[in-house]
This record gives sequence, structure tokens and C-alpha cells, in this order.
Amino acid sequence: MNMNDFLHCIAHHTGTPQLHGATLHTLQINLGARCNLECHHCHIGASPKRAEMMSSTLIDQLLSQLPAVGWHTVELTGGAPELHPEFQNLVTRLTSLPVFVKVRTNLTLHVQPEYKELAPFLRDRRVGVTGSLPCYLEENVDRQRGTGTYQAAIAALRRLNGLGYGHSTELPLELVYNPGTPTLPPDQKSLEARYRQELHERHGILFTRLIAMANMPIGRFRADLRARGEEKNYHALLQRAFNPHTLEQLMCRHQLSVRWDGRLFDCDFNLALGIPVNTPDPHVQALASTSATRSIATGDHCLACTAGAGSSCSGALLA
Repeated sequence: MNMNDFLHCIAHHTGTPQLHGATLHTLQINLGARCNLECHHCHIGASPKRAEMMSSTLIDQLLSQLPAVGWHTVELTGGAPELHPEFQNLVTRLTSLPVFVKVRTNLTLHVQPEYKELAPFLRDRRVGVTGSLPCYLEENVDRQRGTGTYQAAIAALRRLNGLGYGHSTELPLELVYNPGTPTLPPDQKSLEARYRQELHERHGILFTRLIAMANMPIGRFRADLRARGEEKNYHALLQRAFNPHTLEQLMCRHQLSVRWDGRLFDCDFNLALGIPVNTPDPHVQALASTSATRSIATGDHCLACTAGAGSSCSGALLA
């Protein structure tokens, strides 16, 4: 077996240099790499210049596979998933199934006039919204995502609040934090309290919960690390902070990700790196038969998910 540093850490703490899947409950659908932003930390490398999008044929094929697995949650992501021409049709079809549908958004698109009806559309179908807001301070957000993105995100959050989002669990509004520097996220509970205080005092904004994620050393964030000569130091930080107690809740053990070309991955980060699931047919046509207990494909980047309190698309893994 070709052992990466992540597997060495697992072997040292568990005696077994392998990671296997468990019960599947979440499916992430990456609709494409096109985005209206070009954020410095984006692991997908999304931008307005990217053209990759899931075809109508693949969407139909995917939807035909869903009932056989019995998913609890289906997340739509990208890029900016709202830019897909069939986004609303897909949401309508998904919300007719017995699954909870969630949209991961950069928020800024929702203040553009041509997308003004999108938030009410999602509200009427009880779709959860997970919005990226990497800090509660304007200068930090604009540094990561571009000038004006903070104010656009705040305007979008106010609009979502006005539609009922963030007031109760019936219309959940989650916010996603990630560090602006090569460091681990602070304690999620304490940071959430600070977010609540700052956003409410500054803008009157309410939200359901905060998701604190570590920056994955891939994509544009890795390019920035290399440009500053900090890649090895960040890798060493993640390795030192390895926490074996995070292994049970790793998101790759409980979810699958589908890329816009129909390929299947253990997580959105493996998707970005092009590392498919360890199955004979890693394609959406085999989604229903993909084993929950499959061997997880890993790499050194996986250390970011097991460092400290752990990190996942749903936030910290340990309280």
C-alpha cells in the first residue's frame, strides 16, 4: 500500500492504515465550476471563466438513482450552483422527494436583479441555505473574495432574514467561516457567539448556526501557500494537530459527491483533486450500488479534516 502521511497517522493511532465508509446520509451534487466570484481560497478553482456544468442527461440519470439509496440530505454546490440553467427545475424535482434539500451559496448572487426571485423560490420550497461568509469583518471578506463582496453578502442575508430564513430551524440559514491565514479555525461554539453578536449589532442579521471549516491545502489556497513558502509549515501544523477522535465523524464516511461530469467522489475535496471513489464504476450510473463501506480514497490533504476539532462541510466534528 502506498502510505501517505494521513494514513500513517491513522495507522499510528488505530493500528490499521485504512479508512472505510459507514452509513451514507448526504449526497453533494456539484453542478459546475462556473461562479460569479473568484475567491482566493476556492478549492474548486471556480470563476466566471469556467464553463463546466452538469448536463440535462446526467441530471435525469442522477435523479433516477436517488430513491434507491434513501438519502437524508441532498446538497447543491458548485461554483455557484444557482448559475446552472436548470437550477430551479432541479430544486423543484428534488423537493418532491423525501429528502432535505440544501443549497451552498456565496450569497452575492442573490442581490443581482436577475436573481431577485431566487430566494422566495427557495423559501417556498423549504430549501436550506448555507452561505459563505468567511468573516464578520468587511476588510477580511473583501480580501478573500473581492471588493464589495461583504456588502453584497450582508444585503443577501438581510433579504433572507426578511423572508423568514434564520429565525427557526424550518428555514435554516447556516454561515460558513474559514480562516484567512494558514491556521486552524478557532473553537466553533465561541466563534459562533462572536458572529451572532457582531452581525446582529452591525447589521441586525440572524442565522441558524455557524460552520467553521479548515482551509484545505488544495486549489487556490495551496497556490497561495506555495507562493508564500508556507505549504510545508501548514502541512506540519495539520499533521501535529491530528486528532484520532475525529475519524468516526469524517464526512467522507457518510456522504458521496457527484461532479458535473457524473464522476463519483468521497468528498468535494477529492472531487477538486480528481480522486474518484474506490469502486469499479465511479460514475453516477452506479450511485445506487456504491458501497457505503467502501475503502475511502485519501491523500495528505485529508489531514485538514482531522486537525484539532475536525472539519467538514457541516462544521467542526467535535464539540
